Amino acid sequence: MDHDYDLLRRLSEAPGVPGREDAVRDLIRRELGPLGERARIDAMGNLIVDAGGPEGAPKGAPKGAPVVMISAHMDEIGFVVRHIDERGFLRVQNLGGFDVRNLFARLVMVHARNGEPRLGVLNPGVKPVHIASAEERTKIPELSDFVVDLGVSAETVKAEVRIGDMVTLHQPFVDLGEVVVGKALDDRSGCWVLLETLRRLQAPAAHVLGVFSVQEEVGLRGAITSAFALEPDVGVALDTTLAVDTPGSKPHQAVTRLGEGVGIKVSDSSMVSHGWLVDAMADLAQANDIPHQFEVLPRGGTDGGAIQRSRAGVASITLSNPSRYVHTVTEMLSKRDLEAAVALLTRFLETEGAALAPTR
Repeated sequence: MDHDYDLLRRLSEAPGVPGREDAVRDLIRRELGPLGERARIDAMGNLIVDAGGPEGAPKGAPKGAPVVMISAHMDEIGFVVRHIDERGFLRVQNLGGFDVRNLFARLVMVHARNGEPRLGVLNPGVKPVHIASAEERTKIPELSDFVVDLGVSAETVKAEVRIGDMVTLHQPFVDLGEVVVGKALDDRSGCWVLLETLRRLQAPAAHVLGVFSVQEEVGLRGAITSAFALEPDVGVALDTTLAVDTPGSKPHQAVTRLGEGVGIKVSDSSMVSHGWLVDAMADLAQANDIPHQFEVLPRGGTDGGAIQRSRAGVASITLSNPSRYVHTVTEMLSKRDLEAAVALLTRFLETEGAALAPTR
């Protein structure tokens, strides 16, 4: 089965900040095919897909297969409108972490409830360089200094836009051959890996529950509630991680490297992966010639951290897609790494879930 990179394009370009993941969720649900009949949306907005198991046994049945929850988050970092001034300029509140150095002169889309989405320009409200003082030219603006200019009258802005409307960074997805580049690949690439895996899964050894989660970028919120409700035996998060292999970084600072395979997470600031899961993933990758690398992330977290700490605790791990330029509109991922993630997750679900989880 070929890998569907047009699906990744559509996922990347779809808008969905935390709490406004509707368009992404609708797209994913359409792509589930027959599994769509076994999907539901919970109170938080998570899309939960019951992909079944080896016996079709319901969760918790005697001698039933272990329950494996796989979570990939649908939301992207973005903004909501927090103020509209008398001239029609918008001030925004971020949802998720931004490095302001990457926000200058960006196109954004304002998803107004009272009209069609409008393209605008995001810039700091500072003097042009031609008239700025030496001190003003060296100052890095804060996020609160940025404004959105829609290029229309204040009357039009106030008629169409309201406080709380979603604002997303605007960037077309580009396929460069060996790599892809676009916005929101954190974590639409994880959603893609989960969809591609569900399409390939033939004989799961575990009862597989796929979760396309909400509000990860603001505190792993969707994974917290879904893990509590589903009570899995094993949790696997799918997310991006840092490919620190560009000029300006030293070799020992590399969390992962682009093109060297799927990242098997050892730890981040939200979790320390269960050792037996790290070993199981590594052994499977080695035995099946799946490119892989180990990831130790000093700061950052994934849905895996929420799953691991649910109820009395869940054996958990994260499989990561190495990404250059994380949390920008030019996130770059390797097709080799993405395909390795699909291959490893598929093998794990078909061989390891039932064999290992009951003994731990």
